Amino acid sequence: MKKIIVIAVLLMAGKIAFSQSVAEMKRVLDTTHDPIGYVKYRLKKKYKIDTVAIMSSSSFLGLPDSLAYKGKIGKVYGPWKGANYLIKVLAKVPNTYYHVSHILLDTVLFKKNFADSLSTSIINRIQAGTSTFADMAATYSADRASSGNGGDLGWFVRGAMLQQLDEAIAAHKKGDIFKVWTPAGLHIVTIKDNPKKDVGFALLLRVIL
Repeated sequence: MKKIIVIAVLLMAGKIAFSQSVAEMKRVLDTTHDPIGYVKYRLKKKYKIDTVAIMSSSSFLGLPDSLAYKGKIGKVYGPWKGANYLIKVLAKVPNTYYHVSHILLDTVLFKKNFADSLSTSIINRIQAGTSTFADMAATYSADRASSGNGGDLGWFVRGAMLQQLDEAIAAHKKGDIFKVWTPAGLHIVTIKDNPKKDVGFALLLRVIL
């Protein structure tokens, strides 16, 4: 019985020591001007430096791009359950973001001539004020992920979209409504806001515990 108690105490002490050591690592990593040197020469732990690209400021694919956008430069995060490492945000680089809504006419369902005629009719109705872009998106858009939100695609970086869309969006200004052909079909697009600069890339130091 005494032996079991001693083993349990030792295990608990080891767990506390490990917890304290991670807390100390985070404290030093938060403040040191040479985090890579600290990890490599003092901790002697494996590490990686990840360059993370952010595609959207409103939706994220996972932990890396979420931390890259939301994390503070110099701050250390982690560890997480099932991911036994720490991440320090080393630097951030800006990129150009666009905010648009679109209506996708699926040319698998519609012949090209009909889709083109329908898109002209939709644009005319929106511009005449007899319908709204959101109503037309809910009725006609094949992009079900955005149609319920009025076709709004949120803020995304240049280069995230299909090339034809990317080039057309960059060539227009806030309030414009226009059509663009891509391999996905015919898009009716409106520019919701002026372009803005925001975080596009980040360097993350990943320390394996």
